[in-house]
Amino acid sequence: MAKQNKKTPDEMSFLDHLEELRWHLIRSVVAVVIIGSGAFLMKNFIFDTVIFGPSRMDFPTYRLFCDIATWMGFESDFCADKLPFSIQSRQMGAQFSMHIWTSIWAGFILGFPYILYEIWKFISPGLYEKERQNSRGFILIASLLFFSGVLFGYYVVAPLSINFLGTYQVSELILNEFDIDSYIGTVRTAVIACGVLFELPIIIFFLTKVGIVTPEILKKYRKIALVVVLILSAVITPPDVTSQIIVAVPVIILYQVSIYISGFVLRKEAKKEQKLRKKG
Repeated sequence: MAKQNKKTPDEMSFLDHLEELRWHLIRSVVAVVIIGSGAFLMKNFIFDTVIFGPSRMDFPTYRLFCDIATWMGFESDFCADKLPFSIQSRQMGAQFSMHIWTSIWAGFILGFPYILYEIWKFISPGLYEKERQNSRGFILIASLLFFSGVLFGYYVVAPLSINFLGTYQVSELILNEFDIDSYIGTVRTAVIACGVLFELPIIIFFLTKVGIVTPEILKKYRKIALVVVLILSAVITPPDVTSQIIVAVPVIILYQVSIYISGFVLRKEAKKEQKLRKKG
């Protein structure tokens, strides 16, 4: 009976839409909690293998940079036996609290496709049938971009940040002993920030759809966008030029791809309008 009485999007009031949004958010949170609970039970793998992986010199990124340096005949800090810092917990409940929050973030990252699915279920009723058909790959493409960013953040940005900050000393008299919250925060920021940054083409796609962005605007403000990208790169990476360039390059490429996507969307919209005019 409930399904038969379900209102169409046109019949729903503002409060009805809010109620619908509330249930989508609740289901998303439940999914994050369920996946996070699984991550909570996999404590050894999540922390020893994943989180603390970049703190050891056998991490794949360090080995790769070491091999490159050796092949080129250079000495490199990436070939060291271990990083000169230790990780400690200085508060009674810090480890337990970090275990919970890390599990929640793991639930968010792994549950991202389902969160997108709930978002899509909320906005899709307001779209035309043809728009829904043209956007069928939204969840898949957005998820692939997000996970690509997450992997880039984990295997490139995080280890470079940890290696630079972990070996940096203003004096040999000062020991690097980092709090667990500081270390995990560095890894989390690199991973989440890169995951979000890699969603740029999707964001531009929808902004073009609603008429806010055009290829001309993107080209006009390309230099400003480059400055913004460099600032964002400086925020999520250590203060060295190499790391910032490594982060900035893929984002600039994604920005250029976004220009082509914006142009593609506008061309499709123009063709659609021409067909409507011919029919009229």
